[in-house]
Amino acid sequence: MRTKLSQFKFDLPEKLIAQYPMEQRDESRLMVVHKDSGKIEHKQFKDILGYFEEDDCMIFNNTKVFPARLFGRKEKTGAKIEVFLLRELNNESRLWDVLVDPARKIRVGNKLYFSDAEDNDILIAEVVDNTTSRGRTIRFLYDGTDDEFQKELNYLGNTPLPKYIDRPAEALDRERYQTVYATNIGAVAAPTAGLHFSRELMKRLEIKGIDFANITLHVGLGTFRNIEVEDLSKHKMDAEYFKIPPSAVTAVNKAMKNKKKVCSVGTTSMRSIESGVSALTTLKAAEGWTNKFIYPPYEFSIANSMITNFHLPKSSLVIMVCAFGGYDLIMEAYQTAIKEKYRFFSYGDAMMII
Repeated sequence: MRTKLSQFKFDLPEKLIAQYPMEQRDESRLMVVHKDSGKIEHKQFKDILGYFEEDDCMIFNNTKVFPARLFGRKEKTGAKIEVFLLRELNNESRLWDVLVDPARKIRVGNKLYFSDAEDNDILIAEVVDNTTSRGRTIRFLYDGTDDEFQKELNYLGNTPLPKYIDRPAEALDRERYQTVYATNIGAVAAPTAGLHFSRELMKRLEIKGIDFANITLHVGLGTFRNIEVEDLSKHKMDAEYFKIPPSAVTAVNKAMKNKKKVCSVGTTSMRSIESGVSALTTLKAAEGWTNKFIYPPYEFSIANSMITNFHLPKSSLVIMVCAFGGYDLIMEAYQTAIKEKYRFFSYGDAMMII
């Protein structure tokens, strides 16, 4: 029997989509879902400390979000243009894949101007290609060093909050829409399960003897793109860059060998490790692009527990969580979350499946 998109539809009150983060990262709510018994517990996120023991392993996605949303104007007409940087195609020529809004106003050859608060033009870009109905390729016309260019992008750019957060990005988002362990810049969206970890909680986990395995998956907009097909076997995910270094392999395989908990922090970590499974069903070092789409039924090879946020109906994220926790149990957990008014999506509460 084929898995259908409509199976993952549920009514989510809009007011449950969190617009701001909790004041303290680790004080968000935590729903603990027990796969074997079906038991559901209601905790605070920092209570995860009580569920892990020495030599258990947590897998973190250390990607770092860059301020990918730029606001500029079109040459001659001065029309306001929003440019969302997706990924750098060529470092030397400063060529970028972007989304442009409104797309209908932009043509190949148009120049775009990006200015500071005093209206000084800092960056100029030229549209060089129309790649999709909404997408474009642009080239920044900038003669400085790469460090100087990155500094300008950082200065002009805005935190790329998802559209479901119905407000402009604010100063607090620069820090809070970023994990405390983010190191490798390249994501246009945060791996949101990791947003609940505070530096204090990370230290307490470390003191308790939990091993950390750091991998990288640069989250792209494809993670949040609507699924347009009813038959999930026909859905194609956008490819995202990932890297599993040898240090992560050592930590994970040691925990697997000793039958310890191996916890994937987030769906992006899970996609990465499932893209790096060896012939012996252990983790292997890997680097490249993955378009892996995980949907039920699916046999997971590496992690035996998972931390994730509460996701939107019919999203690739909730579909993966159902594959891991079991469709009936996770759908029951989501109904419980709605009834108990858990906060959903990027700045929302967390679920741990063990």
